[in-house]
Amino acid sequence: MMKIGILALASVAFATTASAATSENPFAREKAVIQIQDLDLATTEGQRRLAIRMDQSARAVCGQDMAGVHLAAERKSQDCQAAVKSDIRRQIESRMAAASTASARQFALAQ
Repeated sequence: MMKIGILALASVAFATTASAATSENPFAREKAVIQIQDLDLATTEGQRRLAIRMDQSARAVCGQDMAGVHLAAERKSQDCQAAVKSDIRRQIESRMAAASTASARQFALAQ
């Protein structure tokens, strides 16, 4: 059943948005969009590429290498990045569950 859910997710084209409150950080963007429709999350390579995209988006939204500005700014950036990655995971899991439910409904209707 898990493979069906992952395959259903792979067939659904969507983008996940990473966002955080960036009013305090002039070096960061307000949000970033992660395109994942081209990833096969059932494979290690697909998951690795997703992790890279999540890291890039979190750094874009929260800023990076802020230790040169101030150590407190670096800590806030790290905390922000962790929160953004958690939010991305939550969005993906939510959409996977929705895709799995939709796939199960379609399968039930086909029978």
